[in-house]
Amino acid sequence: MKIIDLRSDTVTRPTAAMREAIARAEVGDDVFGDDPSVLALQQRVAALTGMEAALFMPSGTQSNLCGMLAHCQRGDEYIVGQLAHTYRYEGGGAAVLGSIQPQPLLQDARGQMALADIAAAIKPDDPHFARSRLLCLENTWNGQVMPHSYLAEATALARQHGLACHLDGARVFNAAAADAGPGGDVFAALARITSYFDSVSVCFSKGLGAPVGSVLCGSEELIARAKRLRKMVGGGMRQVGLLAAAAEHALDHHVQRLHEDHALAAQLAEGLSAIPGLSLRSAATNIVFVDVADGLGADLLAHLKSRGIWATGLIGLRFVTHLDVDCEGIERTLAAVREFFADPAKPAAAKAATGPY
Repeated sequence: MKIIDLRSDTVTRPTAAMREAIARAEVGDDVFGDDPSVLALQQRVAALTGMEAALFMPSGTQSNLCGMLAHCQRGDEYIVGQLAHTYRYEGGGAAVLGSIQPQPLLQDARGQMALADIAAAIKPDDPHFARSRLLCLENTWNGQVMPHSYLAEATALARQHGLACHLDGARVFNAAAADAGPGGDVFAALARITSYFDSVSVCFSKGLGAPVGSVLCGSEELIARAKRLRKMVGGGMRQVGLLAAAAEHALDHHVQRLHEDHALAAQLAEGLSAIPGLSLRSAATNIVFVDVADGLGADLLAHLKSRGIWATGLIGLRFVTHLDVDCEGIERTLAAVREFFADPAKPAAAKAATGPY
């Protein structure tokens, strides 16, 4: 039975063409700075994001960490959303390894912190307080695209108070694809998004389908500091041009096709929203969240798994589309969910969405 893996876009496997690109890659020793494939990728991504320089990293977590540590010193703080990945899902690295204090703020259903809350959180220059130095935003957030108006206003507010601005762009290509629209120039949209920031972390191992890798982009000075930090946290790699070649292939072949993932997510959301017992929470770009009535979320996940369909249920049921999911997989998923709720053994309360899972 073919597995339909909707847990995350991180589960993508390299395509046959990407594997060929990896096999053909020219390599050197990146710690010595002479891997030609890495150097070419860094130069390309820096140009795409409108930054002076870039640095290849093993993961988005390491890329964000080195970016935050390059911006801040011990005793500084970064302002961040309460549910942002850099705060909630990266092991507290900035605090543990950099002695940088997070100042988490509430986010609304779209992932945005209120501008008034950001302003109120910025500390005066006083020895009683940690020094406010950095604003961290995320785009997309739970699949939702941050509007340009918000990005412009939030980063302008931060700079009025002397803060730098960092973007966790793990899925920024999805945001750019949504901004550009089908047939639009995704790379131009990417440049518009990143223009608001002093640094950005771009991930290749999610929707772009590479096996490993993120790139931190910023000024030459920031990237020089980040390179030293990358060494400290074990990110210096050797013949990593093999992975850089996968990222290059993704830029050449997997960017425009992100619209297909978004269309499949919309198809899934439409089908799920018509099933009694489910309540659609959000569906944007390639991520769909639903709440399940009557506490049956775990049962539904188990039923789906028995049918070869994998999803997650940490914060409500989450389904993520990617290049290894097709229309047939979406239809199989919908059929399995309908089968679950059609079971007469399910309590009647499950037929109407009465509360979240």
